[in-house]
Amino acid sequence: MKFYKDHYDVVIIGGALAGLSAALQLQQKGINDILILEKHNLPGGLATSYVRSGIEIEATLHEMMSIGDKEDRLKVGTFFDEVGVDIDWLKVPEAYRFIETSKGIDITLHAGFERMSNEIDAQFPGWGPKVLEFMNLCNTVYNSMNILSVTPMSKPAMLMKHPEFVKTAGYTAKEVMDTFEFPDKIVDILTPYWIYVGNPMSTLPFTIYAFLMADYFRGGSYVPKKYSHEMSMKLQRKAEENGAQIEFCQEVEKILVKDGKVTGVRTKRGDVINCDYVISGAYPNKVYTQMIEPLSEVPDGAIKMVNGRRLSVTTASVMMVLDDTPENLGIKDYNIFSAETMDTDEIWKQNQTLGPYTYLTSICLDLANPGATPEGMCQFSITNLPLVKPFLDLKEEDYYDFKRKMASEMIAEYERVTGINIHDHIVEIEVSTPVTIAHYVGAWKGSIYGYSHSIDDHAVARLQMKEDDHFIDGLEFAGAHAISGNGMGPAVTNGRAAAKAVIDDLAKKEAAK
Repeated sequence: MKFYKDHYDVVIIGGALAGLSAALQLQQKGINDILILEKHNLPGGLATSYVRSGIEIEATLHEMMSIGDKEDRLKVGTFFDEVGVDIDWLKVPEAYRFIETSKGIDITLHAGFERMSNEIDAQFPGWGPKVLEFMNLCNTVYNSMNILSVTPMSKPAMLMKHPEFVKTAGYTAKEVMDTFEFPDKIVDILTPYWIYVGNPMSTLPFTIYAFLMADYFRGGSYVPKKYSHEMSMKLQRKAEENGAQIEFCQEVEKILVKDGKVTGVRTKRGDVINCDYVISGAYPNKVYTQMIEPLSEVPDGAIKMVNGRRLSVTTASVMMVLDDTPENLGIKDYNIFSAETMDTDEIWKQNQTLGPYTYLTSICLDLANPGATPEGMCQFSITNLPLVKPFLDLKEEDYYDFKRKMASEMIAEYERVTGINIHDHIVEIEVSTPVTIAHYVGAWKGSIYGYSHSIDDHAVARLQMKEDDHFIDGLEFAGAHAISGNGMGPAVTNGRAAAKAVIDDLAKKEAAK
């Protein structure tokens, strides 16, 4: 019996969230002849966990967006429900606590537009209504983006039905926020989430910022009870139940193309697999420079596209197991953003170096997921999202010394800001850098957040340029590098979008017969 069939409708490269979501979206539309090839021995990519001293530790997920409460499901939560993937979602206690040492700010915000506006009003009397107005604008743009991403319409129709979206689309987050004339401290309080889309507020499109803020504050954020790997394993199981073939430890080396059309793939072990469509989890940078065979099938436009895009942020993270409970250690907050300054242009400059980093996110998983760690212990992480570039010059012989130095600096900075001693309570510690990501996942240069957003290159612009940026018939992309951008929620959305492109193309070809 042969390992592979002679032909598949769709081959998906990568069994991470995007690839698995693509498979389930295809299956919803009756396309079941699917092969998923994953180079790792487990599904999920970055949505995974690892074990140290018998303790399972969350590897990457801080919080999952686009889920929503059962009564108000958002698009990712709705998709999981529709395809029958039952995740035990746990709502995180707060949106974030924000500490800015230079201005003496210390405030905790919770989900709900009115609630967070009231919490700001309590510290800055009279400004709550203006904050609520701002958040309602973000929500309006969020709703428009969800509609426009699946319902193409003319510019006049967009102007009539989505005027706020159109009016703000060409402006940065800073420019729109400036029109509200908030005091500097309120601007800083509304800024911390910028890091999750990886551009300073002065260049970050308001459309992207608004979507992020509305998504987090409308329904709050969530974590799976059994870590991010619960999503991966359940998506895999459901895809297989529906008829997809999933093979692990099978790396795709080449995408075979003839006369501008995908014909199949070849694995690293030499298997040639014929197919009509390929959905790639590998970055376009790698696909168009190394994976297309023959390379003469790569149009000049594809190379210009990847050269014209800039990689977004990556990760520098210290993950720990501590020897006591959060309560005994004095840790009261699930999520803290801390900084000396919230001048995001200055932070951006700092994040183009190897540190030390002073803008940090700290997470205590047990405060959202009680029992995540054995009794009397807790999981704790400190993270910064720097740029990939400075790590490219890090010498191999200096790497481990750098990791130890970075971890010590980040721990010391957290302790300075909060006054909480965690250093003396560490029983397990792992340090993650772009090198870690590149080694375990194979992401291009260790990037986890795809391409940087800018006014002329973000989700809306990419959607409008989708046909122009489609260079090889039958090849689609799904992952952080695709249209919707970065994060685990967008990865699911990107997977579904790639599947929709295949479905639409099949329908068009069927209609032309």
